[in-house]
Order: sequence, then structure tokens, then C-alpha cells
Amino acid sequence: MSRRLRAWVLALGGLGFALLFAAAVTGLPEFGGSWHPYGDRAVRAALARHTANVVSAVNFDQRAFDTLGEESILFGAVLGAVVLLRQTRDEHRRPPAPAPVSPPVRRYALLALPVTLLIGVYVVAHGQLSPGGGFQGGVVVATALHLLYIAVDYRALERIRPVGLYEVADAAGEAAYLLVGAGALVAGAAFLTNVLPYGTFDTLSSGGTVPLLNAAIGVEVACGVVVLLARFLDQAVEIEDPGGDGNGGGGAARGGPERP
Repeated sequence: MSRRLRAWVLALGGLGFALLFAAAVTGLPEFGGSWHPYGDRAVRAALARHTANVVSAVNFDQRAFDTLGEESILFGAVLGAVVLLRQTRDEHRRPPAPAPVSPPVRRYALLALPVTLLIGVYVVAHGQLSPGGGFQGGVVVATALHLLYIAVDYRALERIRPVGLYEVADAAGEAAYLLVGAGALVAGAAFLTNVLPYGTFDTLSSGGTVPLLNAAIGVEVACGVVVLLARFLDQAVEIEDPGGDGNGGGGAARGGPERP
């Protein structure tokens, strides 16, 4: 294809997009108006399926397939980090040197860790009832674990963070979301259709499949963020000359991160 032809294709495509965009904009309701058909329908659908948090109803019920794509983006990012930042054959691991921590920082972080962890679990568990959910609560849970790095040192964090188990749990969270969707197919409905009983409104068991999908997202996000941070924190890599001649070469010694 010549350059002139490519330019014409680009121009025609841009013109078509501009026309469609202008037609779509002219059909929008006026700014500040009282007509909100999408919001009204979303609220009605959430209430009909006994989901108090409309945002969670949209994410895990009305557009659950889109949320699967969003979850898969994070899963793919974690998988890429695991593959690209894995320890190679010419690297060996050095135990990280302990870093001093001031007593006030240690006390505050150790006090905040269980509180933050409890808040994260609460946000995930109540995602269908109140603002929050698996995405937000998963990040809070992962953050809570890393408060131990601030309070003590990197070795203490490693003891409560076996990366291999978190990698498995990350994959299990992704698989659980798919299995819930496949369960709808077994029940004779479309993929990720809300086929479970809706339960009692404003309780933990309400919403049908919403709390299950929300929990799967919480596990995947929490474990995925832990694994992602673990791979980046482990990248305190120093090239050493095993022969000690100072001419470079040799293997890489991978140690734990040092705080400034």
C-alpha cells in the first residue's frame, strides 16, 4: 500500500469516526439535566437482584464480562512480571542486611497492620452492600502485609509472604471467576448470568453471584499485588565479579531491597 493510499484510508476513517462521534454527542441529554436512563436502569436492576451497592451490581452482574477483562489485565501484568523478573541461572541470592527502624515507626506499623488487614477483608466481604469491593479491598489487604516491611525488615515480610503460594492463589482467584461464569452455562443461562438465589436484601448473602465474583476478585487482586510488589522489591540486583578482579563480568547477586 502506497503512502498516498494509506493517507486516504486514514482520512476516510477519521471522517467516519468524526461523523459518528458528532451524531452520538448530539443525542446525549443536556448537561445537568434530570434524565439519566442508564443510572435509573442500573439502580432498578440492582434492587431487583437484592444488591444494595449499585456499583457492585454493575461490575459483577450487569457487566460482569467486562470486569473479567479488567481482572485479566491485572492477572496478565502479574504473569508478565513473574516471567520477566524471575531469577536467572547466573544469579544467586544474598540475604538482605537488616535495616534499623525507629521505635515509633515500628510501633505504629505493627499496630496498623492488623487493623488495615481487617479493614481490607471487611471491604471485600461487604462489596455488595457498601462502597468498596474486591478491587479496593484487595489492594488494602496487600498493603497491610507490606506494613511489616516498614515495621521490621524485608526478611520478616518474606516469612509471611511465600510468593509461590500467592502466585497459586492469584491464579485460583482468576479461575474462580471463570468457574462461576461457567456455572451459569451449566444452569442453562448465558455466561456469568446471575443464576443463584438473590437472598435477603442488605445481608452478606444477598446478590446471588455478586458476592462470589466479588470475593474472587478480592483474592486475585490481593495476591496479584503481593506477587507484583515481591518481584519488584526483589530487583535490588548488584553485579559482582566472583573472581574479585574488579573487571566486571560474572554473575548477579540478588539481594533484598534496602531502605534509603
